[in-house]
Amino acid sequence: MKFSDLGLSNEVLQAVADAGYTTPTPIQEQAIPHVLTGRDVLGCAQTGTGKTAGFTLPMIDMLASGRARARMPRSLIIEPTRELAAQVAAAFDTYGKHHKLSQALLIGGESFSDQERKLDRGVDVLIATPGRLLDLYERGKIILSDTKILVIDEADRMLDMGFIPDVERIVSLLPRIRQTLFFSATMPPEIRRLADAFLSNPKEVTVAPPASPAKNVEQNLIMLQPFDKREALRRLLRAEDVKNALIFCNRKRDVDILYRSLVKHGFNAAALHGDMTQSLRTETLNRFKEGAVQLLVASDVAARGLDIEGLSHVFNFDVPIHAEDYVHRIGRTGRAGRGGKAFMLATPEDGHFVANIVSLIGAEIPPFKLDGMEPAALDNEASDRRSRGRRGGRGGRGKTERKDAAPQPRDAKPPREQQTRREHREPTPRNERPQSPRQAPVSMESFPLAANGSVAPLPARRPEPAYADDDRKVVGFGDHPPAFLSRPRAKLA
Repeated sequence: MKFSDLGLSNEVLQAVADAGYTTPTPIQEQAIPHVLTGRDVLGCAQTGTGKTAGFTLPMIDMLASGRARARMPRSLIIEPTRELAAQVAAAFDTYGKHHKLSQALLIGGESFSDQERKLDRGVDVLIATPGRLLDLYERGKIILSDTKILVIDEADRMLDMGFIPDVERIVSLLPRIRQTLFFSATMPPEIRRLADAFLSNPKEVTVAPPASPAKNVEQNLIMLQPFDKREALRRLLRAEDVKNALIFCNRKRDVDILYRSLVKHGFNAAALHGDMTQSLRTETLNRFKEGAVQLLVASDVAARGLDIEGLSHVFNFDVPIHAEDYVHRIGRTGRAGRGGKAFMLATPEDGHFVANIVSLIGAEIPPFKLDGMEPAALDNEASDRRSRGRRGGRGGRGKTERKDAAPQPRDAKPPREQQTRREHREPTPRNERPQSPRQAPVSMESFPLAANGSVAPLPARRPEPAYADDDRKVVGFGDHPPAFLSRPRAKLA
């Protein structure tokens, strides 16, 4: 089947041909005809299968007729991250270049005033992240009562990032009569519940088993000790024919540490994570796409939906805690029918997480022997303890209890025989109590004798300082009372 068989307009077909595409992917082949007829669509497909074009192409044709009014967008696309939102905006620029559709990109880290000016002129396509969209709505800058098409993209990522309450509120602000397109890479029960609440008699499109990696990605598992991970990564980068690569870490702090280590050893690398400013994130990602940066060390902010043309390798420096993230990470390579390689560095305590990934994808990950590195065995129990620690609280350290210890109430007291209150102690005889030097008996030999044999009188005490006025005497400060306390008191008349 070709794009011309899907019912798209000549202008859109020309834009697709200019982009170099001739054959639609399975998700595009099944979803586009239903979207053009106005039906709700529930799409589930693995990452890298072309879901973005599956809704952008028909939306361009559907919005070709009509005119947007100020602050009232005609369509709304909700994305979980700024990078995904920017990528969808770029797709509309590519496929809609023969149309005169207006669009606005509402993401955090950008100027409110620039975004408000675009909304005031009226937009046909509004692409936004949930937080910035609600901010502008509460400022009275957006009216959603005229939105006819709603697209919720990467819904499972929305769930992971905690955006579902915001999405539910946004949907409640939209008109009840609308067309809703719901796309997700996986379909857990929570996402299924949301789809049932948001969609009306949808056409379900599933082109691949949920959470299955692309078949043209060569997967490899390297098991080693934690202190060997950086050296192993450097050897891989030198041994493999790496055109460009994504290197994933679980924590933002580790992204910065690994980035500095690679730069120190002479690699062309950059870092990308959520704590960076939006302008720096955009600049870094553009440099990587243009080839100015060979290695991009990133957190999971780059694991969803990013289309890096010709990405040759993906390295999981840390084993992902959630098994679904592994599928999304390695899905950045092997896109559009190209081949790719993925390596995962696992330490003994990652055994449980590796087992979860194997269970999810339904296949073993082939082990890879790295010359000069001693292999290690995975330990499932150690990983269980680590996962419990992560659930226990911030910082990865959870509270653990002995299995054989009985639970104790918070106000429980120790047994009576262990109590050490004063009234239950045996009194110590006075003659057995330890005496301090001040309590030692005074001997008469310590006093000097006078010439006649009598005891010499003790030296006189130091006389107390004389005060001109008794009212100025301050007890407790010795010879140096503060000046503000030494002032004479005012006498009452």
